Amino acid sequence: MDLAPVHVAMAILVGLGATLVIDLWALLLRRGFNIPSLSMCLLGRWLLQVPKGTFMHRSIAQTPPGSRECTIGWIAHYLIGATFALIFAVLTSGSWLERPTIMPALIFGVVTTLVPLFVMQPALGLGVAASQTPHPNQARVKSLATHTIFGLGLYLWASLLSHFVFPA
Repeated sequence: MDLAPVHVAMAILVGLGATLVIDLWALLLRRGFNIPSLSMCLLGRWLLQVPKGTFMHRSIAQTPPGSRECTIGWIAHYLIGATFALIFAVLTSGSWLERPTIMPALIFGVVTTLVPLFVMQPALGLGVAASQTPHPNQARVKSLATHTIFGLGLYLWASLLSHFVFPA
């Protein structure tokens, strides 16, 4: 389904904003409750290994660091958020961006939890659904909470931007 350029641009901004919301959530968890989140440097390290033919790792933390892995990881993190928002915009034909409601955004956020559980965590050596971590259920709940917050961020940013982009 084709999106109008205004919907594409808005979806990208909404995705970047929603990603900022989950970063603020991670900051709150780290500073307020001493709960760490995924290091974007490790995401960058993983991405640097993919062109070398290594998608799955026993432990990404044991893989030697790469040049600019932190920068690459942070850029990828925000690009992933923008991509998720574009996918959501396509699924909603862009109309959701004009009149955002919370439930579709929260549901989409919850559905995106499948990516870390079944793609990223195994690829980083953490096992399917964090099964190889010391506290798998905590990691699963944290992934679900983070992606639900992403959905909330989608709604908040779309609500804010829609007033400017699609005034009534």
